[in-house]
Amino acid sequence: MILPTLTKQTDMICACLGRLALVFALVLCSSAVLAKTVNGFDLSGASVPASEISQGGPPRDGIPAIDQPKFVAVAEVDWLEDDALVLGLQYNDQTRAYPIEILNWHELVNDVFGDQGVLISFCPLCGTGMAFNAEVEGERLDFGVSGLLHNSDILFYDRQSDSLWSQIKREAITGRWQDTQLQQLPLEHTTWKKWREANPQSQVLDNKQGFSRNYKDDPYSGYEKTRRLFFKVAGPKRGAYHPKERVLGLVEGDQTLAIPFVELRSQAKDEFTIDFSGEPVTIVWDEDTNTATAKTEDGQIRVHTIAFWFAWSAFHPKTEVFKAD
Repeated sequence: MILPTLTKQTDMICACLGRLALVFALVLCSSAVLAKTVNGFDLSGASVPASEISQGGPPRDGIPAIDQPKFVAVAEVDWLEDDALVLGLQYNDQTRAYPIEILNWHELVNDVFGDQGVLISFCPLCGTGMAFNAEVEGERLDFGVSGLLHNSDILFYDRQSDSLWSQIKREAITGRWQDTQLQQLPLEHTTWKKWREANPQSQVLDNKQGFSRNYKDDPYSGYEKTRRLFFKVAGPKRGAYHPKERVLGLVEGDQTLAIPFVELRSQAKDEFTIDFSGEPVTIVWDEDTNTATAKTEDGQIRVHTIAFWFAWSAFHPKTEVFKAD
């Protein structure tokens, strides 16, 4: 009687151990899956290391994009100071300005110019305002704020596929659209006074968008003056300039150029032409307003990006750097 009893107990113990092993394996598997899922986004197979992606703090859509933007005429704006920064876009025969004091709180505007979807994006941590054609392979996308960052730069997502897109890389890093690039549009980063004087018929993003926000309260006050970064930045550290030094960045294929504002202050001319990737590019510098613009040979705004030096050099570690004469 003893042997059958021991055999039965041994079988029960083995069965329990087997179940425990299975549960343990499932827990490990679930942990691995969870480790690759952040803010509800699957990071497995991302084109950048998942370890370089940070949670910015707010959850997915915790920073609400503006999906139905409201605009007013220049003459109706009495709440912007002359030196307030705006992003200005002339596209499809329409002209609009987007005050950065509003974009600080929303980061994305899903807009339409004529029948063309356009995304206006701004990353307060990198100082980057960039506009994109919101249509990819004939499909119009609309975007939300993921709450995730790569190299301290905003990662937004399209609501159609949940693909994550890097603003400065200008491409999707996960999902259906991975490695697909967005078409960047020629956006100006200027002051309200300069914009309204040059574009008196412009529309302006209204400060009444249906959100409970005090747009005069800058959530990033003082950030630009410090050397401190809130989030990790991968790649080599290039200390030639203050991390928050503004640069005008140009991209053409694999060639990139950074034009630091501190170099422009030392430049003898406020307007001059350089050769970039075999084409003339005119740089217009306004020391009074601390703004710079790139133009084509025929005087049109050329695609360029205004960014903090740390962000530009993180995404373009081999960038050439313009030096004043």
